[in-house]
Amino acid sequence: MDAFFASAEQASKPSLRGKAVVVGGLGPRGVVATASYEARVFGVHSAMPMAQARRLAPNAAYLVPRFAFYRAISEQVMGLLRALSPLVEPLSLDEAFVDLEAGGAAGDEESARLVGVRLRGDIRAVTGLTGSVGLAASKMLAKIGSEQAKPDGLVVIEPGTERAMLGPLPVRTLPGVGPATGDHLRRAGITTVEEIAGAGEDELVRLLGKAHGHGLYAMALARDERPVVAEREAKSVSVEDTYDVDIHDRTRVGLEVQRLADRCVRRLRGAGLSGRTIVLKVRRYDFSTLTRSETLRGPTDDPAVVREAAARLLDSVDTTGGVRLLGVGVSGLADYTQEDLFAQAAEEQVDAGSVEEAEDAIEAEPEAPVERRWPSGHDVRHVRYGHGWVQGSGLGRVTVRFETPDSDPGRVRTFRTDDPDLEVAEPLPLVPGSLAQA
Repeated sequence: MDAFFASAEQASKPSLRGKAVVVGGLGPRGVVATASYEARVFGVHSAMPMAQARRLAPNAAYLVPRFAFYRAISEQVMGLLRALSPLVEPLSLDEAFVDLEAGGAAGDEESARLVGVRLRGDIRAVTGLTGSVGLAASKMLAKIGSEQAKPDGLVVIEPGTERAMLGPLPVRTLPGVGPATGDHLRRAGITTVEEIAGAGEDELVRLLGKAHGHGLYAMALARDERPVVAEREAKSVSVEDTYDVDIHDRTRVGLEVQRLADRCVRRLRGAGLSGRTIVLKVRRYDFSTLTRSETLRGPTDDPAVVREAAARLLDSVDTTGGVRLLGVGVSGLADYTQEDLFAQAAEEQVDAGSVEEAEDAIEAEPEAPVERRWPSGHDVRHVRYGHGWVQGSGLGRVTVRFETPDSDPGRVRTFRTDDPDLEVAEPLPLVPGSLAQA
């Protein structure tokens, strides 16, 4: 999919069509998840610090991701892919490999090209968005082809032409060649894929190590025997948060870990899974990252068990100086749960008197009002004005633009953040072709 998150936002918000849109974390340490092609003109790209993006494109629209919305569109696209073949390997919400031969959809170059053309049309018809297709004899080449086809295109890499096509491309084109590896190769005088192949396998092993050297040499020769794997089993379930300001208070760190543990368990249960190994991730003020893990007797999806294990792991971590990121994960996944009988027995033996005292205390102390949050770009509904989205908020005010995917660009109005007539809403479905009409 082309600039997926940003394109989905443009299709959803008529006032943003044809405008620079950046989606990502909006805090001081946020990073860009996706930038529209209009924003890329200014040099904004994914994984860029959001503060840098704001300097490059100060007039762009900056939005917080709506993952449930993107996931719903992704499921539509994946459904189209699965209609072509039983072998579909999703890589992310917006990208997948499809083995066309396994589905009988294509047996030669011309039939494959026709499938690609039809697929792009179907994606536009169903979602209103555009996708790019790379067709080749291997996963690596199909991936490269899809990148060359962007935006809204199709590239076929014909059998027998792979080496000639790859040769002049920069080394960073190959999967797994990041900035560090690219710089290492450049210092050795290697800047193109052809020069990787010419260096020879022994030289690459010397430069990069055995595993990476062998793999990179094979890719430079267009060798990739990896099959398309239909079901990629999750190895772990995890959540993490990066904080705008380092957390120094140990009690606050503990509370954040408990909150992350609960979120992790909700995600675990949502996938119908349980796990044996609890993992804690802590990134400290100096960017050093510590990981601690504990393996339980059996798999669990009990939030109390995960919270307790995460708390024990935190006890072994020095947070002096501050914490900038925390994460909690569960690995060793299974699709069943072995109840923690000891924890269950302990819960059943809680002293009734202490429970009553706690309930009395809750009744005696009035509940503090929870301030409502209005993330930029998220959906709202007003009793009088209908559906809209948050354009910005602060100083007790929230600004909303009232429009829908099939409306004209809407008017902007400002309300108090505690306005009882304004509430959070679910995203509206896209209107097919809405982005094309921009």
